[in-house]
Amino acid sequence: MTRFPLRRLRLRSGEVQRDAVEIELEPFDLGGQRYLPVPQVVEAELVITQATTGLLFELRFGVRLHGPCMRCLADAALDNRVDAREYHAAAAGGDEELQSEYVVDDQLELTAWARDAIALALPDQILHDPDCAGLCPVCGKDLNVESHTHDDVSNDPRWSALEGLRDRL
Repeated sequence: MTRFPLRRLRLRSGEVQRDAVEIELEPFDLGGQRYLPVPQVVEAELVITQATTGLLFELRFGVRLHGPCMRCLADAALDNRVDAREYHAAAAGGDEELQSEYVVDDQLELTAWARDAIALALPDQILHDPDCAGLCPVCGKDLNVESHTHDDVSNDPRWSALEGLRDRL
């Protein structure tokens, strides 16, 4: 878990501090599949700006994720650029929504923030190829390797009542 200490910050309103930090990234599960960041430790830019009422955090880094394709389960690699922002109000008794969940005991939890920022920056589907055909819903074969059809697809008898209703409409 990578943390950045905030106690040592001595910024006046409007001042900015830029730091190059190394963040240890954790693997995460998405749609029941595990995705691994490679490399596990990435170089990131952390920018902290002192606002009148709190701190503005900006985090920028690039990440490559390895895991299964969401259509055919083949190995997929996704390069992603992450640009995240968080605000943390200085007043402890203020609105809870203005308190960043990543600031704990005067430390900024970079690993948790980076994991969530990666998840928000992901596309709808992680695919090994944009034209991935997926798996055959009948036999489970990879349609990218062998395109085929099934002539005699028998329907489940439990659906017969609904099929009769469909035919009447």
